[in-house]
Amino acid sequence: MSAATDLNIDHVARLARIALTPEERAQYARQLGDVLASIEQLKRVDVSQVEPTAHAFPVANVWADDIPQPGLAVGAVLQNAPAARDNMIVVPKVVE
Repeated sequence: MSAATDLNIDHVARLARIALTPEERAQYARQLGDVLASIEQLKRVDVSQVEPTAHAFPVANVWADDIPQPGLAVGAVLQNAPAARDNMIVVPKVVE
């Protein structure tokens, strides 16, 4: 693909905050060129008769009914806590 030579791989590496060796630059430029060539092929596909969708197949709501149920017993919850006081979990202070 001719666009591979137009790629500024140093700019892309700088945006990604990675340092590349000369070998990696050449390898990644080829790979990115291949990706861009694949995208160019996809641009040529006629999708004018395809309806836009968010998913390839219909998605139904799979949520369970919201039915109240009893929670865990305080003792069961606190047995896994690293520290507890007055039936509460003690955590480090995070606000100054």
